[in-house]
Amino acid sequence: MNMTCLKNMASLQIDRDKCAGCGMCEAVCPHAVFRVNSGKAEIADLDACMECGACAKNCPVNALSVDSGVGCATGILNGMLRGGKACCGETGGCCN
Repeated sequence: MNMTCLKNMASLQIDRDKCAGCGMCEAVCPHAVFRVNSGKAEIADLDACMECGACAKNCPVNALSVDSGVGCATGILNGMLRGGKACCGETGGCCN
């Protein structure tokens, strides 16, 4: 199943220069956000990232960063609490 949260909202970033290509991010990601290509991890589907932080917590070389609890997950919760669509909280953005 292909899960997409909010488009272009994930805070996930990768430093490919630091990446050792171990594939741990690919193994622990519940939404198949990563793939290892030519000995380095890359973000295959940023919009599938739910910002759980499992990738960053398990990266042995600290090549990944993500602000857990913001972006997609927060947007979905904001929408549910407000009784509307998923909303990141920004005025003039996806909330209108």
